[in-house]
Amino acid sequence: MGRVSRRAFAVAALSAFTMMPPASAAPGHRGGAPASQMRGVWLATVANRDWPSKPGLTASQQRSELLTHLDTAVRNRLNTVFFQVRPAADALWPSPYEPWSQYLTGTQGKDPGWDPLGTAVEEAHARGLHLHAWFNPYRVAAHTDPTRLAASHPARKNPEWVVAYGGKLYYNPGLPEVRAFVQDAMLDAVAKYPVDGVHFDDYFYPYPVAGESFDDDAAHDEYGSGFPDRAAWRRDNIDRLVRETAARIKEVRPGARFGISPFGVWRNAATDPLGSDTRAGVQTYDDLHADTRRWVRESWIDYIVPQLYWNIGFAAADYAKLVPWWAEVARGTSTQLYVGEALYKAGAPAQPAAWQDPAELSRHLTLAAEHAQVRGHVFFAARDLAADRIGAMARVVADHYGQPANPPR
Repeated sequence: MGRVSRRAFAVAALSAFTMMPPASAAPGHRGGAPASQMRGVWLATVANRDWPSKPGLTASQQRSELLTHLDTAVRNRLNTVFFQVRPAADALWPSPYEPWSQYLTGTQGKDPGWDPLGTAVEEAHARGLHLHAWFNPYRVAAHTDPTRLAASHPARKNPEWVVAYGGKLYYNPGLPEVRAFVQDAMLDAVAKYPVDGVHFDDYFYPYPVAGESFDDDAAHDEYGSGFPDRAAWRRDNIDRLVRETAARIKEVRPGARFGISPFGVWRNAATDPLGSDTRAGVQTYDDLHADTRRWVRESWIDYIVPQLYWNIGFAAADYAKLVPWWAEVARGTSTQLYVGEALYKAGAPAQPAAWQDPAELSRHLTLAAEHAQVRGHVFFAARDLAADRIGAMARVVADHYGQPANPPR
């Protein structure tokens, strides 16, 4: 793959800044005080995706890496970090409910000797960044052996809560006691730390695995009466999680905003006339039992960040068709719409030609700016922000982030 030096891109970016339009003309900015616009980045910890770079670093090394990610966000004129603090039924803070994450020390339950979430909130705020605590509600482990979990793990103490599926362990969303527990575990962090937001990713019921079924027969037999089919019952379970979590956040930390980042296709139009003009192989409504459109239309959540991880013109799921679809969904609601952007694809060798063009992501922001409902963007993810393989993020900053922007409230 041909590569252009990062120095060359830095020079190009600096040149572009000298030609930026005045504040009143900059995209997303209307002059006067800095605009309110989401400019976010996800900081993933599951499997050490972004941070820490590997398990077992010293507390000082971990802290240094974390602060570098925050500084990188500031340097790129971002204003919000979505920090994954519960990647797999574990914790990146001293939790009375769940063990310390193995991604810190290499051993689940081992105290890392410091408080990553507490530090992240304090240091983000010191830099003028908002910090949203990112939780995965139901994932327990990337394997199916409960004996590999810490002895104190709730999944070992309550094996009836757990379903093995697709080579992984999950909490069963159909059990009311599970729904109450995961809320308690997550809200412990929200109560303890002045986080600016609470964030869920795209995992509810697990993504489908060919030839396997998610074994929730017993839970469905006990709680599924009154629903037309199992899928409707499953959607109700996730709806309850969303509504209950939203209500509890308002009680525990009224100023914190609650948002979700789902897979980008609710339903294809061929499945439902209300759906998008897409031919996606996964539909959140049908496959993950997450009625993401309803959450927006009924204003159950403060913001939504659909993962529109496809290039403009991609046949099965065209970014240029999905942005207006989501903008129409958000129209007239109190749910703010931000767009999840696939920075990780920019310059990745396995990606098609569109993603080898440093201007692809910048074109995304230009297109989205045509829709008033789009209030910003969030980039996946921090490691890619730091690397910026082909200068795609430098191009975004030069073209769109010439002026500062306040985080939405």
